[in-house]
Amino acid sequence: MKTELEKALAGLEYDARDQEVRGMQAQVKKWCHEFNHATPDDPIKSSLLAKLVSGYNDQVFIEEGFHCLFGKNIHFGGMAMLNYNCTILDSQKVYIGDRALIGPGCQLICTNHALDADERLAGLFDNKPIRLGRRAWLGANVTVLPGVTIGDGAVIGAGSVVTKDVPANHVAVGNPCRVIRPITAEDKLMRDVLLQRGA
Repeated sequence: MKTELEKALAGLEYDARDQEVRGMQAQVKKWCHEFNHATPDDPIKSSLLAKLVSGYNDQVFIEEGFHCLFGKNIHFGGMAMLNYNCTILDSQKVYIGDRALIGPGCQLICTNHALDADERLAGLFDNKPIRLGRRAWLGANVTVLPGVTIGDGAVIGAGSVVTKDVPANHVAVGNPCRVIRPITAEDKLMRDVLLQRGA
């Protein structure tokens, strides 16, 4: 039988009041604190991130102000950039695709408290995974809620609250976030230059 911590790190439902779970979260808080208060060129930053998250490599860039719940439920698929003051409540699996960009102040929240007050006070949660596709981009201060998948190449406008899946290569904005249109060749800032280069 799995312990509550093993359940948590496997993406299963777990008891958040369990002492081993709380101990792990306390350790993660310490690592995040050390990371956030180290100087930018301190090599300890890389070693702390390697302890914290799965799939960490030297192409994963995380700025100061980073916070997470377990860390090991965060999986990087390659290169990625998390700007300042990002929070990932990884009570479930969080998949961040290759070359994904996450703007400053973003929150990826896998946890939803029970609506019923008695269940909420009893520590019951509804935890669902979050998936951010390859080359997707979250603008500043985006909140992604439990169970959401954001497709490859999608762009989420600043300040959006994402409650539903967003298809690949589409722009979505607002609270609640709504898909407004596909991304096309006309969206290339350097379209004329790229055409001249044969890209």
